[in-house]
Parts: sequence; C-alpha cells; structure tokens
Amino acid sequence: MRIASALLLALIGTACVPRAEIPERLAQGEWRFVSIDGDTPAVPDRATLVFDGDRVAANVGCNAIAGEWRVEEERLIAGPLVGTEMFCEGTVWEQEQAISALLVAAPTIEWRDRTLVLQSSGHEAQLEPVEPQP
Repeated sequence: MRIASALLLALIGTACVPRAEIPERLAQGEWRFVSIDGDTPAVPDRATLVFDGDRVAANVGCNAIAGEWRVEEERLIAGPLVGTEMFCEGTVWEQEQAISALLVAAPTIEWRDRTLVLQSSGHEAQLEPVEPQP
C-alpha cells in the first residue's frame, strides 16, 4: 500500500510541474534555412524549419523530419524525431544529414539580429523567419 501511495504522489507531482514556456521568438512559425554549414541550401524554396506548438518539422529539400521540441538552458531539445525515407543524393542529402545531426545534438540557440543560429556537433544552420503572406 505504501508503494502504491508513493507512486500515486510521484505521478501527481509530475503532472503538476509546469512545462517551460515556449520561447515566443521561436514559436513565430516558419523559418527558412539561409545557410547550412556555411553553404546555401541545395533546394532553398523547400528548406524550412517550422515550430507549431510543441512540434517541430524540418525539410531541406528531400525528406522531412518532425518531433517534439523545447528549450533548456539556451539549447533546442528536439526529439524523438521521425522522418520520411525517400532516396536522395548529392548536396541535398548531405545537408539533410547535417540538419538531422544538428537537431538531435541539442544545438545552442544564438540570435544575430533577425537571424536564428543553431550550432552543435560540428554543424551550424542559419535561419530567417518566413514573413506571412498578406
């Protein structure tokens, strides 16, 4: 009986822990990759990172990846991430692998004016917000 009571209290306590506020600046919606490891995206019109509530989705031109996200101590924590598995090759494939590695490695978040910079595990992505269409 004591074990059941302790488990119940632990579950109740966990449910009452407030979730960290979603950083408003990130949650603006859609961001466009302007640089992936110093290079222009191979498919610039499809290279996006979208924050939607507690979900994040990325695509650099071939496969898409998505999962939950949050921020902890100036780091983007994404995952678990799932993705499509279409065949891709060349620069778009290399950039896709770089972004996947970057996102699962809890990249640091840096702001350079309007530019969002994510850095980790030897990779860097620079993004700008996509302005809503009127």
